[in-house]
Amino acid sequence: MVRPIRVAVVGGGPAGIYAADILTREHPEASVDVIERLPAPYGLVRYGVAPDHPRIKEIIKALRRVLDNDRIRFFGNVDFGTDLKLDDLKRFYDAVIFSTGAMADRALDIPGAELEGNYGAADFVSWYAGHPDVPRDWPLTATSVAVLGAGNVGLDVARMLAKPADEQLTTEIAENVYRGLKANQATEVHVFARRGPAHIKFSPMELRELSHSPSVDVVVEEEGFQIDDAGQEEIGRHKATRLVVDTLLKYLEAEPTGAPHKIVIHMMQNPVELLGEDGRVVAIRTERTEYDGSGNVHGTGEFVDTPVQAVYRAIGYLSSPLADVPFDESAGVIPNDGGRVLSEPADQGGEQIPGVYVTGWIKRGPVGLIGHTKSDAKETVDHLLTDLEAGRVSAPELGDPAAFVEHLTARGVEFTTEEGWGLLEAHEIALGGAEGRERIKVVPRDEMIRISRA
Repeated sequence: MVRPIRVAVVGGGPAGIYAADILTREHPEASVDVIERLPAPYGLVRYGVAPDHPRIKEIIKALRRVLDNDRIRFFGNVDFGTDLKLDDLKRFYDAVIFSTGAMADRALDIPGAELEGNYGAADFVSWYAGHPDVPRDWPLTATSVAVLGAGNVGLDVARMLAKPADEQLTTEIAENVYRGLKANQATEVHVFARRGPAHIKFSPMELRELSHSPSVDVVVEEEGFQIDDAGQEEIGRHKATRLVVDTLLKYLEAEPTGAPHKIVIHMMQNPVELLGEDGRVVAIRTERTEYDGSGNVHGTGEFVDTPVQAVYRAIGYLSSPLADVPFDESAGVIPNDGGRVLSEPADQGGEQIPGVYVTGWIKRGPVGLIGHTKSDAKETVDHLLTDLEAGRVSAPELGDPAAFVEHLTARGVEFTTEEGWGLLEAHEIALGGAEGRERIKVVPRDEMIRISRA
């Protein structure tokens, strides 16, 4: 006979929701509570993606179907570490899966990084995606901007900086973000990549979207368009790489239209210094690179200064430590063995902590797309079920589902639910309908909570 189990998933983004879905599919008596510190679910799908990405709607529909499962409950506006501790969760659940992702920006370790005008891309993304916990305004006075990083986040940032605000009025963009972008003075956005076209991490669709605005010319600098033998192999092996190279080549060969905004892609240039005056960024210094025969690059000693008044570093996300949970500062993850949380990293002799698991970016680092997240969650859930069958997962002290609700209520936590998310979603859709848009995102946390708990 299969024993009923209750599992808490801390983190309501795709990683956590996929883990809940897989667990309820593979264990007929499993029930899952998804616990999220924000009032709304979906994590970076809601708060880490540019509003003009319509295909994200399909991902949200799939995640919503998971949360509609009767054996999955959603608790929003519950902060792990403040409202709840690990010992609290162990009283109510057989196991806990952490899926808190990565939201912080990696630092830029070059001279001049302390200058005003050096911004983290993750912070900017949170602003334009309407995250409730970031400032409502963003300084957009720079006419020339640098974006560091050759990935999709860098492309999103470049597009949002170059695209006129009025072109966003078909999206769910929040009113404060529209006003901020309307005042944006940027006319040139320079994207810098250390390597050439065959090693850039753009996805083909993201790259093509750069030219969808009639107000933006996309320019690829010819000098950095270099492909070495390793790059040729990548093109031959991977269709996506071939499509990226083809798209960059089309931009390289295209005649400028004279559009009022321009995105310039510089390849084979490595940022080495931010130059400043009066404490503010006035230029970025890059060193031209060349291939070393292995697909990697090294500096040539030739430097280029590009005048810019702001720099956005899209060089990677970082996970944050969690209260009472081990954290590997060097790797930026919770130490684990295939999703089983360890007391220390495995190479330091860490041992498994019974009943505690991890999935998503806080498990493996901030790499990979949605498909990786699903397979990652599957691995973690498989190990949890193996441990359950082997008797390594203990039943909780308070297994009644109502006990957790009573605990939050007694603590005075103004939690939101899946039903409350439905109310908020309906409210956002109604706001959008009044302006002929699909929805308009509500930003203030207190307003989100008020609507969700109505």
